[in-house]
Amino acid sequence: MAFEKVTSIEVARKAGVSPSAVSRCYTPGASVSKKMAAKVRQAAEELGYRPNVLARSLITGRTRMIGLVVAYLDNQFYPDALERLSNELQSCGYHVLVFMASKTAGNIDKVVNELLEYQVDGLIVASVALSSDLADKCQAAGVPVILFNRTQEDQSFSAVTSDNAAGGAKVADFLTKAGHRKIGYIAGWEGASTQRDRESGFRAELEKSGIELHSREVGDFRLEDAREATRRMFTADDIPDAVFVANDHMAFAVMDVLRSELGLCIPSDVSVVGYDDVPLASWPAYDLTTVRQPANRMVAETISILLDSIGNAGSEPRRIAIDGPLMVRSSARKPKGWTP
Repeated sequence: MAFEKVTSIEVARKAGVSPSAVSRCYTPGASVSKKMAAKVRQAAEELGYRPNVLARSLITGRTRMIGLVVAYLDNQFYPDALERLSNELQSCGYHVLVFMASKTAGNIDKVVNELLEYQVDGLIVASVALSSDLADKCQAAGVPVILFNRTQEDQSFSAVTSDNAAGGAKVADFLTKAGHRKIGYIAGWEGASTQRDRESGFRAELEKSGIELHSREVGDFRLEDAREATRRMFTADDIPDAVFVANDHMAFAVMDVLRSELGLCIPSDVSVVGYDDVPLASWPAYDLTTVRQPANRMVAETISILLDSIGNAGSEPRRIAIDGPLMVRSSARKPKGWTP
């Protein structure tokens, strides 16, 4: 048996209002009285009416869909941040399309082109960079783009990050004040602005204390690469007594190798500090000292910029770097007299 869809005209007839009144009731931000909205929604409920979002988008010119592009979800920071972004956008009346993209330019171009075909109202791009060609396409389509937890040289994009350079400097200051002089660094993917900024802030602060980086390896933001980097760094003749790891995801792998494979004690033999403060960092098994990324504030700023850009096509790009605290736990030796 075929079921016919209930139309807005039938809802209007049952509620005793005009079809345009029904349309306003289902248009976010439209002016409609509480009494009328209640009548329309009661009639819609009784008839089993569901508004056609796609049809309405043809009239308004807005799909109320936001494209969200991310390269990977194995780092705990991203699932948590993306959940916050999705919930906040939904509370503002937007639907979220999540697309996965690798770091390669060709894959990113394909994903963004596909999102543009969905007529999204805006794009949030996390952990990947866009080519200048894609930037031009987005601008030509009138689609604002916000970089989340990433920056790039193209100043036409707005970007929201934690203050990665300041975070790296805090780690260096903490470790040197704790008496460490042989300090290593395990880098993330070197194409990432987050990696570069964390390392530059860290190195600059070490230099202020007259300390050279003892050793450096690359973990590429991947667990197995971080394990291999740890094995290389800590099986050398002269090993560090402290190591800053570019994110928590890798820091957990570093700690596992140090303790389980190499028999080193944390922090008496080696202090370990990460970056992000993902939920696992506070678990007793790791109790990781780390720089907290202020995810709530980053999400709030991202959505504020995005909605402003959607409503005001002439708005200028904004770059925001939000300071985050060093969360001191038991994985790193504390300076004498240390107070949070």
